[in-house]
Amino acid sequence: MGVRADAPLQRVGVFGGAFDPPHEAHVALARAAIAAFALDHLLIVPTGDAWHKSRPLSPAADRLAMCQLAFANLPQVLVDDRELRRDGPTYTIDTLTELRAEWPGAELFLQIGADQAAAFHTWRRAQDIVDIATISIAARADVAGAAMQLDAENPLPSLRVAPGRVRVLPLPPLPHSATEVRRRVAARLPIDHLVAPAVAGYIAKHHLYSPT
Repeated sequence: MGVRADAPLQRVGVFGGAFDPPHEAHVALARAAIAAFALDHLLIVPTGDAWHKSRPLSPAADRLAMCQLAFANLPQVLVDDRELRRDGPTYTIDTLTELRAEWPGAELFLQIGADQAAAFHTWRRAQDIVDIATISIAARADVAGAAMQLDAENPLPSLRVAPGRVRVLPLPPLPHSATEVRRRVAARLPIDHLVAPAVAGYIAKHHLYSPT
């Protein structure tokens, strides 16, 4: 559902993605962002027509339902379906522009991964995104415990970044990925260690990612 701006909000996070499916690393990242930035709310925004994805996504209704199940235990989280309702390709700048109009004066935090940061300069109106929101880059440690290295002086190359407008959110090793979940389901392997029980149940009930 969409989010109503019927209360004074000071710090609002935005965490978008395919969430196909949402897994435990997504939840851990959400929990860390809420704590690190003292967020009043964190919007989970499943993408609609993902222009950058080379494969078709699962139906919007399924990804939305799985997000509602995956993040149900985080009271600060609001699952926002605006990009699913938007016609045509969905762009982060459009969502942030809408949120700034809905919540004037609120501080916006955009959560992205380190892999997304490397390609951030290719995003539509990337400079405008940096001007609107503080960018939080999740640096997930690898299995050896070393966090993905980011250029501390300029973590978003080729963009004008004001001091404090880009933050790095260190995360512990999290060997989870949506690709791995889909692979294991297709191979009829258990996924209980990768997704919430409710999400695993939803995937099984609706026969998602199963071989045809």
